[in-house]
Amino acid sequence: MSVIAKHLILLLLMVAFLLPGTTLAQQGNTPVPLPKVSVGVGSSNNPADLSVTLQIVLLMTILTLAPAILILLTSFTRIIIVFHFIRQALGTQQIPPNQILIGLALFLTFFIMAPVWKQVNSQALQPYLHNQISQQQAYDQAIQPVRGFLLKHTREKDLALFVKLSTQEKPTNVSEVSTLTLIPAFAISELRVAFQIGFILYIPFLIIDMVVASVLMSMGMLMLPPMMISLPFKILLFVLVDGWHLLVSSIITSF
Repeated sequence: MSVIAKHLILLLLMVAFLLPGTTLAQQGNTPVPLPKVSVGVGSSNNPADLSVTLQIVLLMTILTLAPAILILLTSFTRIIIVFHFIRQALGTQQIPPNQILIGLALFLTFFIMAPVWKQVNSQALQPYLHNQISQQQAYDQAIQPVRGFLLKHTREKDLALFVKLSTQEKPTNVSEVSTLTLIPAFAISELRVAFQIGFILYIPFLIIDMVVASVLMSMGMLMLPPMMISLPFKILLFVLVDGWHLLVSSIITSF
């Protein structure tokens, strides 16, 4: 590039920067109006205003706790733990990536929980939106299908543990067990089942690792990592038995 071309480009850049300033100067000193957002606390004589404010605060709290609610009140816990177990058993490190496993676990959770959410929608949400029932009645009717799902997949031993640890009176039947007692019992039951499935998944891949390590040791190849040799065989076995189909179908039928 010649010197004249460089000076021409520099001149054009200077003009481009100076033109907006000249235009603003010609327009005068009139400031450009900017939007203003303010949050204040004032007094009110209407109790309904306080009720609406508390509902907004409660809604924001529920949205903050939504991930924990999705994890602990659905089948998501069991699914995602089993997926991580199968990835560790295969030895593929970060394949499939976490985003794919979490996305698949979410959609499987939606599929499994669809009957429960349909009951909540038909029995509680829609009547409440049509002003047929009150807010308390909507909550009471919405929690029943969720409690039914939790009770169905909670071990009696785990439920008895949290009932014993709680300070409440001993319930005569499961309907008297509080939801706050039922949720942690369901969580540890799901962890137990997920680890059981993970142990079963590890066995065939562990056998392959042991066979490959024994063969390499007998051939004197002590410096060759057994995991590097066994990985293709484990992937081949998983593909031949249609592993993802069997794994997903087993998880869904377990619910």
